[in-house]
Amino acid sequence: MRIVVPVERPDLNAQVDQRLGRARHFLIVNSEDLSWEAFENTEGSDATQGAGIQAARVIASKSPDVVLAGNCGPKAFRALQAAGIKVCVGVKGTAAEAVKGFLEGRYVVSEGPNVDGHWV
Repeated sequence: MRIVVPVERPDLNAQVDQRLGRARHFLIVNSEDLSWEAFENTEGSDATQGAGIQAARVIASKSPDVVLAGNCGPKAFRALQAAGIKVCVGVKGTAAEAVKGFLEGRYVVSEGPNVDGHWV
């Protein structure tokens, strides 16, 4: 399974960035062996508006199965859902802890966004 986590810096031990659309970096983690690669979210983090949609587009281009996020607004949530990507919200801790928590069932797939749009 391919899992995307927004992070404050490109490292598996980095904290989950609570702002999905404005996160500077994303990690895509392979659940089989916890190998990972980082990619930037320049378009989303620097956007004056539409950061969530930009981030969702960047994430979807990597074809993950799920996104583990602290918070996810309605536009990003709908864009990820339309791309067939599941979203878990309320995720905290490091990226490694988030992935472990998801694999252990502590985080479940969300039914909808957990914040209103334009959350900064």
